[in-house]
Order: sequence, then C-alpha cells, then structure tokens
Amino acid sequence: MTIGAMYSHLNGFEWIQYHQKTMWGEIESIIRKIDAVEYKTKISKEKTMQGKRLYNPTDLNKRMKEDFEKLGWYESRTNYWVTDDYKLISRTMHLDEKEQKAIIKKMDKIPIKSYNQTDFVKNRIAVEVQFGKYSFIAYDLFVKHLAFYVGDAIDVGIEILPMKIMQSEMSSGPGYYEGALYDLARQGRGVPAVPIVLVGIEP
Repeated sequence: MTIGAMYSHLNGFEWIQYHQKTMWGEIESIIRKIDAVEYKTKISKEKTMQGKRLYNPTDLNKRMKEDFEKLGWYESRTNYWVTDDYKLISRTMHLDEKEQKAIIKKMDKIPIKSYNQTDFVKNRIAVEVQFGKYSFIAYDLFVKHLAFYVGDAIDVGIEILPMKIMQSEMSSGPGYYEGALYDLARQGRGVPAVPIVLVGIEP
C-alpha cells in the first residue's frame, strides 16, 4: 500500500520530522510492505455488493498490529476517574488516578472508573489505525489523541485511514480520509488542540 494523502494539523508532521524522523520512516515502511490485494478476502453479503470481493478490515488491522509490534510499538492505556461535577473533574483530571479517586470520594461524590486506549505508542507518538465505523474516527481525533496529549503521554497523534478509493471496496460503514479531513477543517485550525497527522492509505 501507499500513502495517498496526508494532512498535518498544528504542525504534527513537522514535529515528527524534527524530533522523531526515524519514527515516520517506520510508519511508511509498515504501510509500504502490505500488499492490499492479499487482504481482499471478504465476500460481501450486502445487497448493493452481493458476492463482491472486498478488503477485510479485521485482517488488515491484524497485519498492521503485528508489524507495528515487531518494531517496538505498543498498546497504551490510561485509567482515570470521573464523576458528575464539572469543577471537580477539572480539578482532578491532571492528578494521579489514585489521587483522583480519593479526592472525588472526599467530596462525597461517586468515582466512576474510565480509560482511554490507543493502538500503538512509541517515543511519545500515538498511532490509531481506523478501519472501523466512521464514528470511531471522530472519537480518535477529538477525544483519544487529545486525552493522551493533555495527559502528557504523547506529543503528536497519527490517524491512519483508508482513502475513499479503498474504502469504496469495503463493507459499508468504515470512514475514510477525505471525510475526516472535512471534519477537521470544519472545526477550524485550532481544534482539536493536539498536533495530529491525518494519513490516507490506498492500494
């Protein structure tokens, strides 16, 4: 596969090129090594594409996971506690998770455990590979990457998506690069407040 298009939000790509250039090389090499044709194994049962051979998102994700892990990228999970009080959440969100829980309980509120998980992290760069439902992309861009950035776990997030030309040969549901780019542009240049590199891949 190849990178069909890319967008650097808040200088995310420039940060990588200056601080972690080898990491970008690893991401490019992982994408290039995959022959998308090998993953056109799903036979569609949808009325509009009955019997058509489609790209298999599950197998593509599995292959990418294997390749990222071989190069030392790992899944990361951040736990935290929430409650129904905005001011209390604002006060505790930057604290250690044990402190969050203790303070929430001390204020006679109910602490609710929650977490954010990202696919791959290495050298303060987070990568999400998204071949799932289009709604997951918005969550990645406007919640996940931002949460890890605000928590000082990363300096930049990367979102890898299929280009429309590839997405059109998947089951209905997955989002695509061009649509995500529109969503970013619609929010304005400063939203989300985290450096991101949007990457569109194609066969």
